Amino acid sequence: MRRLPGAALLPLPLPLALLVAAGAPEAPVSAPRSLVWGPGLRVGVVLPVRYFYLQAVNSEGQNLTRSPPGQTLFKVVIKSLSPKELVRIHVPKPLDRNDGTFLMRYRMYETVSEGLKIEVLYGDEHVAQSPYILKGPVYHEYCECPEGDPQAWQKTLSCPTKEPQIAKDFASFPSINLQQMLNEVPKRFGDERGAIVHYTILNNRIYRRSLGKYTDFKMFSDEILLSLARKVLLPDIELYINLGDWPLEHRQVNETPGPLPIISWCGSLDSRDIILPTYDITHSTLEAMRGVTNDLLSIQGNTGPSWINKTEKAFFRGRDSREERLQLVQLSKENPELLDAGITGYFFFQEKEKELGKAKLTGFFDFFKYKYQVNVDGTVAAYRYPYLMLGDSLVLKQDSTYYEHFYMALTPWKHYVPIKRNLSDLLEKVKWAKENDGEARKIAKEGQLASRELLQPHRLFCYYYRVLQKYAERQSSKPKIRDGMELVPQPDDNASPCQCLRERPSREEL
Repeated sequence: MRRLPGAALLPLPLPLALLVAAGAPEAPVSAPRSLVWGPGLRVGVVLPVRYFYLQAVNSEGQNLTRSPPGQTLFKVVIKSLSPKELVRIHVPKPLDRNDGTFLMRYRMYETVSEGLKIEVLYGDEHVAQSPYILKGPVYHEYCECPEGDPQAWQKTLSCPTKEPQIAKDFASFPSINLQQMLNEVPKRFGDERGAIVHYTILNNRIYRRSLGKYTDFKMFSDEILLSLARKVLLPDIELYINLGDWPLEHRQVNETPGPLPIISWCGSLDSRDIILPTYDITHSTLEAMRGVTNDLLSIQGNTGPSWINKTEKAFFRGRDSREERLQLVQLSKENPELLDAGITGYFFFQEKEKELGKAKLTGFFDFFKYKYQVNVDGTVAAYRYPYLMLGDSLVLKQDSTYYEHFYMALTPWKHYVPIKRNLSDLLEKVKWAKENDGEARKIAKEGQLASRELLQPHRLFCYYYRVLQKYAERQSSKPKIRDGMELVPQPDDNASPCQCLRERPSREEL
């Protein structure tokens, strides 16, 4: 019997040698020998969309390395354990990741007291240890029922014990002087052009006040903090979140006064902001399977044709938010056999539209019809990068001073191909990829596998909590609800009311 990997929440690694196998047809799928694992099979992992993985295994006990021939016969059926409990659960078709693995998703709109039965089938035959029983209660995303023991919650999610980017960010802040923050942040960053929100989390309730004119994006910071507070008891904390594109704090550690721990969605080599996962991937995770098309899960089942059938060109579509993007279009005009690049909207360089032309919008999934993807910064880091890395094209990444929370875990020439800031070596790198197809494919696959692990939705929740935890440990005084703050209400949603079947935690009990 094939055993599951030790890290049960992570996708099963596939030997790269097998990934390039071709030729003789593989033996038929064996339902009992196939493997099923992942967070969606754990009752305590409450996520907007629950998910788990399936590795197809043939009758000889070998992992399939490409999709089984014909129509996909895998399916998932999820029901309440009790016939008296009617529950709405959206269960789409499995996502075929085109390498012998499948991604299964489901979104709950009710809490079930008794529990769930999850049947994973290949045709009419049960796969692996199906059916899987999740003994209740099983809570849906909008159920306000936080786990009172944060350590237990992190263990249930298999949160990493170390996050290098968090350690690096907090190295500049061995302690956090809350009074200094209160005195300086409004003066330095809270003018009418500011995009700062001042949050206090107290007794697991979220309070905020806006500083500056451009704070509409607080909807994104609100929704993730509320989602976390529904799942786990948050530390009492008072902090400032930057909703703008650019990181704010450029003071050096050896300066007097020193840097302030502003929290942002994007970092840079010349700033000291503490970085969270971007609002883009966070929002798409919270709204997956309702209201958004691209998210960290759906992208994995829509990566275009197989490698051998992709167009051998580098591809780019995007707005004119950086001058190098205009250079890309000019390079494309001069070298159409190597590069297909176009600007879909002009704002910063409107005078260039007549010269360079305007490209039609292209659905993101169609990007992956091309073997090579060019990632060029926008105003800051291009927030499409995580989605590109989850595809199975080779990513050519521009050298950049900007970074997102997961960049430290990726290595050039192992997970992606670097290109110079001024794009002077882009065509050379595209030619290299065409002449070294096996190596290019290997790098693309390594990048995809690493990103599948790093960008699992449950890892985002782990990351957010760890940042709040580290911040709270360094805060010098108790947080308070300040004048002008308002309670952020839980959202109205289309889920049924939730009965929390465990006692509400309190600080005094911990």
